[in-house]
Amino acid sequence: MPFGRLDRSLGAQPMSDINMTPLIDVMLVLVVIFIITAPLLASSIKLDLPTTEAARAGDAPQSVTVIVDASGQVFWQDQAVAMDVLVRQLQQSAQANPQTEVLLRADKTVAYGRIVEVMGAAQSAGLNRIGFVADAPAAAVQP
Repeated sequence: MPFGRLDRSLGAQPMSDINMTPLIDVMLVLVVIFIITAPLLASSIKLDLPTTEAARAGDAPQSVTVIVDASGQVFWQDQAVAMDVLVRQLQQSAQANPQTEVLLRADKTVAYGRIVEVMGAAQSAGLNRIGFVADAPAAAVQP
């Protein structure tokens, strides 16, 4: 029986390569999160829309969006405009297509007179199809 050094196996060596699988998994999760949240960031104007049971998204062949925020500021396609600029934009839309629908998004705290001004501007431009955008009420939670 010889004395001396016993032969031992070296065992598992430390891994010197970078494992890419966890990195790829994290990146794919981030891409999915961005894909889901990107449409939610489309409208940056904060409104508190009124709710109604009949609120449904309609498919209008051509429409323009006019927004009136809580302070009474008017927006044309998400850009702040003065009333005279709004009238010109509405007239241009009416000349391009008289069947264009005006989608009016107004905060529920806006004075009725301001909404009537915007409606009058649309009708004087020749656009008689006006749709009011509202949110659907939240579903009641049953215990």
